[in-house]
Amino acid sequence: MERRKRAARSVPRDVSTSNSAAETTYIIPQTAQTDKFKVNGSAIPNVDFDIGETYAGLLPISQDEGAGELYFWFHPSANEQADDEILIWLNGGPGCSSLEGLLQENGKFIWQYGTYKPVENPYNWANLTNIVWIEQPAGTGFSPRGNTPNATNEVEAAEQFLGFWKNFVDTFQLHNRKVFLTGESYAGQYVPYIADAMHNATNTTYFNVDSIMIYDPYITYDVVMNDIPAVPFVDYWAKLFNLNDTFMDHLHEKYESCGYKDFMDLAMTFPPNGTLPTPPDYLGQDDSCRLFNEIYSAAILVNPCWDMYQVATTCPLLWDVLGYPGTIGYQPEGADIYFNRTDVQKVINAPLQEWQECIDGVLDVDNDSPASGLSVLPRVIEKNKRSIIVHAELDFKLILNGTIMAIQNMTWNGAQGFSKPPCDWEDFYVPYHEELNQGSLAGAGNFGKWHTERGLTFSTVVLSGHMVPQYAPSAAYRQLEFLLGRIEDLSVVSEFTTQTGDFGNNATIAMY
Repeated sequence: MERRKRAARSVPRDVSTSNSAAETTYIIPQTAQTDKFKVNGSAIPNVDFDIGETYAGLLPISQDEGAGELYFWFHPSANEQADDEILIWLNGGPGCSSLEGLLQENGKFIWQYGTYKPVENPYNWANLTNIVWIEQPAGTGFSPRGNTPNATNEVEAAEQFLGFWKNFVDTFQLHNRKVFLTGESYAGQYVPYIADAMHNATNTTYFNVDSIMIYDPYITYDVVMNDIPAVPFVDYWAKLFNLNDTFMDHLHEKYESCGYKDFMDLAMTFPPNGTLPTPPDYLGQDDSCRLFNEIYSAAILVNPCWDMYQVATTCPLLWDVLGYPGTIGYQPEGADIYFNRTDVQKVINAPLQEWQECIDGVLDVDNDSPASGLSVLPRVIEKNKRSIIVHAELDFKLILNGTIMAIQNMTWNGAQGFSKPPCDWEDFYVPYHEELNQGSLAGAGNFGKWHTERGLTFSTVVLSGHMVPQYAPSAAYRQLEFLLGRIEDLSVVSEFTTQTGDFGNNATIAMY
């Protein structure tokens, strides 16, 4: 049986302070440069605890006058194992703010859908390592374009990011640190392209890439991520969609006539029989084969609160302090967007301006960069120490089997795809634990499957939607421990490395 009783768990704190402010111990060396970026951790609006030592503000993407700038919020870690590390978190879009990740996924405080106020997050990633959330490319969130032309593709966006990163490393004296690149969704483009640019720079003083981890990533053709696996996804989760028989018969007929069934049967072969053909309708020109759109339209009629990011969602539609509690935006009368508030912007050293969680037009509409799985990702895997791809089972925005098909068509380290099918993968174990508070509950036990071949690890996550650190924070925390090399693999049955006590995580106890 699963353990039911959970109470407060012990986690490392980010700073140590004495009774006198003059004797405060800082993690980051204090200079005139760092001083202007300090955030008063006890003055964050609506947060009723001190979040400790953090830094936020704008840094330019180049030395050119009037260059664009990127907004960041940096949370140093007191974890002694992190003194030679720095981790980057990026949200996707393109054009979506990484502050979404900070506030609702892996920051020190979280403000989840429908909740009264922010609470302390026991699964904040600064418990394990130094982490910075960065709004990029320029034009995203608080990051102004300045006189810099808009990035037209992923290569240009990565080049701008490297310019910012050099300034960031110099400012906070983070030279020669191992760099971990992480993110979700369209960061499946950002992270591999940035990692590739960093590897190519051959300058470990600034760009010492160690490993990457991407959640529910966009890495291949839209039709492979969306339309081709859509009907099997609906079949598997039929009771969550509740679509009528006539419509389902129509979907099955189109699934075959559009060529999707034949392609998926071929792509889901382990090991692969060879390079996959170009997917049917890969340019998306046949409207009659846009099954993803048809399913979306039908699902939201049946369940007006249906959420393509987490398909188990039902009514009521919850308020979200960022304005998007799911597929559609929703802001009750009188509610404010948190990062659009002047009092918040002043405390976090942000420009006093309108802020939006996601904005169009950040990358050129004619972005000619191939999907990362068809271009840079395989060679990045070959150069990294670890590369981890994670996908949630309840995500319809980007579908699990679409990512698996993309992997099966990639060649890295001398072979194509995985040789073992998902039914033969190992169990992903999340430690049982005690809880800090009821506002940050998280699951435990066997939480999916995982598999590693030739330097690439793939992990599924049950009970989670698109934003895994939000829906399954304990699972994401365990995956981060693996990324950083704190645990041997994702089947290890042990406590979290940052918790004390004995919560039943030993190999002699069977978990069901």
